[in-house]
Amino acid sequence: MGRISDGVGLGIPLASVVAAVVAVALGLGFVATAVEGRFVVEKNSLMVISPSELRGKHDSAIGNFGIPQYGGSMAGTVVYPKGGNNADACEEFAESFRAKPGALPNFLLIDRGDCLFAKKVWNAQNAGASAVLVIDDKDEPLITMDLPREDDDSAKYIQNITIPSALIDKKFGEQLKKAVRSGDMVNVNLDWRESVPHPDDRVEYELWTNSNDECGPKCDMLMDFIKEFKGAAQLLEKGGYSQFTPHYITWYCPQAFIVSKQCKSQCINHGRYCAPDPEQDFSTGYEGKDVVVENLRQLCVFNVANESKRPWVWWDYATDFHIRCPMKEKKYNKDCADTVIKSLGLDAKKIEKCMGDPDADSDNPMLKMEQDAQIGKGSRGDVTILPTLVVNNRQYRGKLEKKAVLKAICAGFEETTEPAVCLSDDIETNECLNENGGCWQDKASNITACKDTFRGRVCECPVFDGVQFKGDGYSNCEAFGPGRCRINNGGCWKGSHDRNTFSACLQVGDNKCQCPSGFKGDGVKTCEDIDECKEKKACQCPECSCKNTWGSYDCTCSGDLLYIREHDTCISKRASEAKATWVAVWVITIILAAVAAGAYVVYKYRLRSYMDSEIRAIMAQYMPLDNQGEVVSHLHQEEHA
Repeated sequence: MGRISDGVGLGIPLASVVAAVVAVALGLGFVATAVEGRFVVEKNSLMVISPSELRGKHDSAIGNFGIPQYGGSMAGTVVYPKGGNNADACEEFAESFRAKPGALPNFLLIDRGDCLFAKKVWNAQNAGASAVLVIDDKDEPLITMDLPREDDDSAKYIQNITIPSALIDKKFGEQLKKAVRSGDMVNVNLDWRESVPHPDDRVEYELWTNSNDECGPKCDMLMDFIKEFKGAAQLLEKGGYSQFTPHYITWYCPQAFIVSKQCKSQCINHGRYCAPDPEQDFSTGYEGKDVVVENLRQLCVFNVANESKRPWVWWDYATDFHIRCPMKEKKYNKDCADTVIKSLGLDAKKIEKCMGDPDADSDNPMLKMEQDAQIGKGSRGDVTILPTLVVNNRQYRGKLEKKAVLKAICAGFEETTEPAVCLSDDIETNECLNENGGCWQDKASNITACKDTFRGRVCECPVFDGVQFKGDGYSNCEAFGPGRCRINNGGCWKGSHDRNTFSACLQVGDNKCQCPSGFKGDGVKTCEDIDECKEKKACQCPECSCKNTWGSYDCTCSGDLLYIREHDTCISKRASEAKATWVAVWVITIILAAVAAGAYVVYKYRLRSYMDSEIRAIMAQYMPLDNQGEVVSHLHQEEHA
């Protein structure tokens, strides 16, 4: 069944051994034989990148604490304690495993045994490790690392561990250890992208919780999570992005002890639904059945709120009841609960009807469904641990903390269907802050291809100021289309002189940089002014006087001559004026000719129309005579007949 010192997560189905569990929980001193239940181990993929002889994919079991990077992946270098000192990580490390700037993070490889899994990971985290790989010490199927008990000392481990951890099998672990000891660079990639199914644009998740607020650090952590996560949960629910369902674990009392004082104080409906005493003291404070009744009330609050199309009100009730009706202030009762129900506008009568009679010797429909739901179905194992979060029918492993849980839920959406809350600062990885995530960037224009998402950073050429960039996103991104010259001048040369600006960027074409007229160069880094006068490319007529200007030239003619740039020649102003006069004469002549031609065409058209109408009139006069002759001829033939 596993060693309690390790903190192995073992599940026992309530339907088969609940008598033993409840007997111990209720302090009955009863011991029964336990049969191992259906416990599903959630796994993530571990890919060895180097050395080549170990390259390949392996399974690893996600630890039930820390913060797994659901929906993302993490690359790192495997390290092992020097000389094998403190190889089981049960003591604080004297050496540091913090990665050097610019290097991959370090994944600490440690041995199983001698202390709690959580303590091992805690010591590794304090020594600077970014993730922990625990090597199993025997050949067996992978198991889930968990904390079997919780006290004030161990609470700091599970509540403050922020790095991910995983258990790997013995054979594979020994191979990694051998490679590290021989001096090989062992690079691996931990991948959680398929740890949560993501079939469509809606996530279904459930939280197995408890209304008891006197069960120690775990209860405090649970209530802190509900209060912290409420806002995000309600946004998801109101937007139709998720379907949330709360659940509550109950046990039943063994038949032999139904009439005992313990069962009567801890159970309702004649021993069918029970909960442990909140203070673990049967003589004082609240009883277990008080917890069962409030759990049932919270189930009915959700049921009634769901019927009114407001399922998210459950989050308000759970947080408000915890704040307004704590056990410590002796307010954990029906009167206080009714006050909260009224303040939220819920139908108290419907809730009472849903709860039924806790003293009846019969099944309660709501609690009976809860007990049935505790048994694992499909890819989900039995629910035996409080709290338990299930996302898309896959049990969540890790710290019950807003950012970590939101990341897991967002990993349950099909790619590109994630709601805005999944792209918020709360769960972005901020990988772009470190060396721009290795993506392309234009520091001059403050443009980057790096984009943070809850799955990690992606390198995609951006759209900036309405201009699309194209490229691989890693080493190259170029602006394309209209407006590209607005962005850092399209990466082309640009120069100004005497308030005149020249650019090698073309708004249209194939995105190449081309020096403007009057300049020469590559168009990217340089465009040099061409000295047309010195190179004799202009102003070559004998009467011309050439003067170079930036990007152009000025050419003047001696005397009263006028320079014609198109022909690079000088002509007299009189000749120019005469030429202009003749041009005007020709223009006028052409216009008159066009008018005359148009008038002639109109005349011909009108004459033709007139003649056609006259001919039709003459023909119309003779048409009746022709018809009449035909009639006479016909009658004449009849007479002869």
